[in-house]
Amino acid sequence: MLTEKILERYADVLLWALATAKKAALKKNETVLIQYDLPALPLAEILYGRLLDIGINPVQRMVSTCGMELSFYRKANPNQLTFIAPGDKELYKNIHGRIFLHAPQSLTHLKNIDPARIGKFLVARKPLKDILDKREEQRHYSWTLCILPTDELARQAKMSLKQYAAQVVKGCYLDKDDPVAAWKNIHKEVMNIKKWLGSLSVRHYHLESAKMDLRITPGEKRKWAGVSGHNVPSFEVFVSPDWHGTEGVYYANQPSFRSGNYVQDVRITFAKGRAVKVEAGQGAEFVKKQLAMDKGAAQVGEFSLTDKRFSRIDRFMAETLFDENFGGKEGNCHIALGSSYSDTYAGNPARLTPALKNQLGFNDSALHWDLVNTEPKTVTAHLTDGKKVIVYDRGIFKI
Repeated sequence: MLTEKILERYADVLLWALATAKKAALKKNETVLIQYDLPALPLAEILYGRLLDIGINPVQRMVSTCGMELSFYRKANPNQLTFIAPGDKELYKNIHGRIFLHAPQSLTHLKNIDPARIGKFLVARKPLKDILDKREEQRHYSWTLCILPTDELARQAKMSLKQYAAQVVKGCYLDKDDPVAAWKNIHKEVMNIKKWLGSLSVRHYHLESAKMDLRITPGEKRKWAGVSGHNVPSFEVFVSPDWHGTEGVYYANQPSFRSGNYVQDVRITFAKGRAVKVEAGQGAEFVKKQLAMDKGAAQVGEFSLTDKRFSRIDRFMAETLFDENFGGKEGNCHIALGSSYSDTYAGNPARLTPALKNQLGFNDSALHWDLVNTEPKTVTAHLTDGKKVIVYDRGIFKI
C-alpha cells in the first residue's frame, strides 16, 4: 500500500533516525543489521542498497514468520526454548546499527501459548540485549525501528488497509516533500522541552486523570530523552525513573497487543515501587504472568509524555510504536513495566555499572512493555524547594 516514492522517503527518515540515535554519522565499513518481517521486504531492499551506496556493510535477517513462531513455542523442548544460535553473540558484539522493519501478519497467533514459555525465551536472550545495551552506552551502536501497514494491523485497528497506510504516512510525515527536514524541526522543538524539564529540581511528579493517581520519582542523575531517532515515529519525551518511588494507581485506557495476547483497561496499583495489584477489563491473567517474568518486571522502567502539537497520530493503531506516540485531543502518557533506558542517565552511560544502576533505581528486566493512557490529564512537578509546577496539561507541555 506504500508507493515506491513513499518507501524511498521512509528509507531517508530511517537513515536519519539511525544516525541521530547513534549521535554520529554512519562510517564506511561499519556494519548495520536490517531485521524485517516478510511484508517489509521492499523497504528492506531499498535500505540494503542505500547502505551499500554509503560504504556500509549491510547484514539482513528476516525474522520468524507467524507460523514458525507458533511452531516454536508449541514444540520447543527446554533446551530449544533457551537455545542461542552460534554467531548471534559475535554478530551483536560487532554491529554498529540495527534497523527493524515491523510488519506483522498476525497479532494473536500466540494467544493460546503459555506466557511463561515466552518469558523463558526472552530471559534466555537477555544476554544478547545486554551486549547491545552496553555497546550503545559506549556509543558504538544504536538502533531504530518502524512499522509497515499490513492487513492484520488494519483489521485489529478497525480500519481498511488504505486508511491504515494513510495513518502511517501521516504519522511519519512521509506526505512531506522533505520528511527529514520536518523531523529535524521536531527534534529541535523537543530539545527545548527536554532542557526545560531538566532545569527543574523535581522530587516527584504527580499524574492525575479521571482514573489515574500516580506518583513518579525521577531519582538522582536523570535527564529527559526523546525524539532521539530510536523510533519512527517518535514524539515522546521520557525518563527512566527511580523505580522505588512509584506509588499509586496507573490506568491504561489504550488497548495493547503483546505476545499474541490482547489486553484492555489495565489498572495497576503500586506500593513501594512494585505492582501489588493488577486488574484489567480483558487479559488480567496474562498481565500478571508478564509481571512475574523476573524480579524487575513488576517495576517501572520508563515514564513518558507526548505533546499533541507534534504528533499527527489520532487513531488507535494496534501497534505500540504508534500508540505510545498518540497525539489526538489529549496527547498521551505511558509507563513501561520492566527495563529502563540508560540514555536517561545524566552522566556517561558507559560508566553505569550494574551496582550503580541498582543504587540509582534504574530497573533491570527482560520485559519492556509500554501501557498507554490517553485521558485528559495533568502532570504536576513537586520541586525540592516545596513549590509545585504544572508541566503538562491536556496534552501540551506548559513550557
